[in-house]
Amino acid sequence: MDGCCIRHSSTPCPPPNPSKALLDTVVVAYVQAWQPHLALQIFKEMKRRGFRPNLLTCNTLLNAFVRDPSTRPLLISREIFDDFMKLGVRPNASTFNIMIYGCCSKSKFKDALHLLGGMGEFNCVPDIVTYNTVLDAFCKKGMLNEARDLLVDMKKQGLSPDRNMYNTLVCGYCRLGSLIEAAKTIEIMTQHNFLPDVWTYNMLINGFCKDGKMVEAYKLRDQMRDMKLSPDVVTYNTLMNGCFEWTSSSDAFELFEEMGEKGVEPNSITYNIVIKGLCKEGKMGEAIETVRKMEEKGYAPDFVTYNTLIDAFCKAGNMEEAFKRMDEMIQKGLKIDGGAVNTILHSLCKEKKFDDAFKLLRCPSKRGYNFNEVSYNTLIMGCFKNEDVDGALKLWDEMKEKDILPNVITYNSIIGGLCKLGKTRDALNKLNELIESGLVPNETTYNTIIHGYCKEGDVDKAIQFYNEIVASSFKPDVITCTIILHGLCKDHKVDKALKHFRRWVSKGNAVDAISYSTLIMGLCKEGKTEDALALLAEMEEKKLETGHFIYNAIYCGLTEAGKAQEAQELLSIMVEHGKLADHSSLSEIGTSGLQREKSQEVITSETHQENDLCSSAYLKRVDELCDEGKLREARNII
Repeated sequence: MDGCCIRHSSTPCPPPNPSKALLDTVVVAYVQAWQPHLALQIFKEMKRRGFRPNLLTCNTLLNAFVRDPSTRPLLISREIFDDFMKLGVRPNASTFNIMIYGCCSKSKFKDALHLLGGMGEFNCVPDIVTYNTVLDAFCKKGMLNEARDLLVDMKKQGLSPDRNMYNTLVCGYCRLGSLIEAAKTIEIMTQHNFLPDVWTYNMLINGFCKDGKMVEAYKLRDQMRDMKLSPDVVTYNTLMNGCFEWTSSSDAFELFEEMGEKGVEPNSITYNIVIKGLCKEGKMGEAIETVRKMEEKGYAPDFVTYNTLIDAFCKAGNMEEAFKRMDEMIQKGLKIDGGAVNTILHSLCKEKKFDDAFKLLRCPSKRGYNFNEVSYNTLIMGCFKNEDVDGALKLWDEMKEKDILPNVITYNSIIGGLCKLGKTRDALNKLNELIESGLVPNETTYNTIIHGYCKEGDVDKAIQFYNEIVASSFKPDVITCTIILHGLCKDHKVDKALKHFRRWVSKGNAVDAISYSTLIMGLCKEGKTEDALALLAEMEEKKLETGHFIYNAIYCGLTEAGKAQEAQELLSIMVEHGKLADHSSLSEIGTSGLQREKSQEVITSETHQENDLCSSAYLKRVDELCDEGKLREARNII
């Protein structure tokens, strides 16, 4: 049959009385011509005529649909499998291997294991291919316990793992960072007379390099040589990348020279690793020289090379050179991806060169620049930081005109920008627009609106909004709780804040140091030191970090309330636990009539910490960050 006819035919038309053998041949021919759907129609014709296809035909058709990304592979494959079973075709091990592969490729491990367990009913015995297929899928998904169990089951069936299976397991352990287990697997592999090969060692070396364990990685390289294995370009690339990351460029260049001495030819990846390492150390002149050497060796710089250079020049503030590299990419016919353009846009916005950023965005399309939602997101955030609301909203409209769909991050940027400028009502409109577009708001979206209301001093609206979104199935997190606590405390509603906190905790929700410290500081400002002390005790009981500024806030509250005895007791605890008071609080000791000798002792002790920020500075900074909604940064300070 003419292959061209098969390739271009859209409706197969078999002869009036075709033989079974002819239809078998046609099914296989259509599959080989990349027309599995036409092959399926012929298969159905065979079924209609009551012909029993041969096993090769069935397996060929099954394999085509299992690997066809444009179909629902498992559903169609299962239908084919059921059909040829009804026609009396007995499956073999290859049939099951194909089906198991299909299940594993879609992470349907339960179905794969069910097929594996059912092979015996058809007198089919799982082979190395069967187990390797499932093992590889388990390892790629990080299911190492299941992989080990599978090996045990395999041994019970009288099959011994081969080198590929051990290598697959080593690779799986390395991906998860379980390097000790990977090394143990290599020992077991050796005990079973399967010597590790270069691929095995490369996997383990890569694992150690990613973990920063360069000494162990070098030992493995030496071990390879002891085993009469020659490190290849992958070995050297991995070690060089590790040196740039964890040790020094000199170590990396020693390896580069060693490659030449050992006759291992560097490839484009090698040069890109060197260029990236040099850029990371700010050695741009040497990086450019490496590009020249790379070209001399016949390796053309690719988009990875240029993206690395562009990113480095942008970080160095050398925008002229960054643009020069983009022009080179165009001249060489390389497609400029969003990464390169967005890197430059980000740097321009960071340097507040908004005119240049807009000029880049307005570049003619013939230059080949690829702008996406990240590009617009970057500029929108830049406009808000520059308090250019109109510019941000114009970009928003332009995005839609160009059919660049905003994602949740883009919406969060514009909602955050509007809230920061006190335009929470407008931000709420954007939230409604987000929901209408079919996107799902996340915690950041809702927390930003709540913080916007609190920042405007309208805590009641913040709580009303909070209650509405909780009622509509939103699950608030600890950041949501802390925003409301801070808003209430700032509005001098500490009793409400305490009730909200207690209600939150009673529902089993998580709280952290920043939640407690926000409330403690609010209580201390209102003179409610007893409640603050109770919360401090809770923090210590829960083993949450209690920074010395929290003690200081309570201490100041006690002294201002004239509770000299309680302040003295707290001071003793602070000294005992290393939560030393700052000089501003120690001055309170004198004004409260407490022991000056004790204060002098503490001041002398503090001279050894003169480079530390004082507690009052901590307290002020944490309060500022909470006010700005930057709760993660506040938590880091604590």
